[in-house]
Amino acid sequence: MKIRQEIPNDYRAVYQLVQSAFETADFADGNEQEIIEKLRASEAFILELSLVAEIKDEIVGHILFTEGHVGETTVLVLAPLSVLPIHQKCGVGRALIAEGHRRAKELGYSFSLVLGSENYYPKFGYLPAADFGVTVPEGIPSMNFMACPLTTIIPQLDGSLRYASEFGVAE
Repeated sequence: MKIRQEIPNDYRAVYQLVQSAFETADFADGNEQEIIEKLRASEAFILELSLVAEIKDEIVGHILFTEGHVGETTVLVLAPLSVLPIHQKCGVGRALIAEGHRRAKELGYSFSLVLGSENYYPKFGYLPAADFGVTVPEGIPSMNFMACPLTTIIPQLDGSLRYASEFGVAE
């Protein structure tokens, strides 16, 4: 498996991959692929943190980290993570998260936040975001709103996460 930065020639394959990955997901809006397209055109987009996983020259996974803010601190938002159903539970998601975290550290980011499975993301260092001073959005179970420190010196956050407007999440 090869993990690399996404390029414009990948956009069509990523669109289809994301659509396929979320077709049967328990928690999906059905428009994750459209959100990615909007995020690519936003100020929150970080080219170096839009990654694809390839197996035998086929894109089988994608991860996107964009900028968000908690108080005055710029953080990363991991969303979405997508793996073709036939390649799920084979380590593709794990590899994408690990490489994304590695690159994020190199870029100087201190936190990644995610709204996701409390059974999956803790394997990668994600803990309840409230433990770091992040207010849990109303209506979201605290166990599903998580943060992962990316640095050894962990700054305390204070406030709610302000997502990129393209996510359509109100403050």
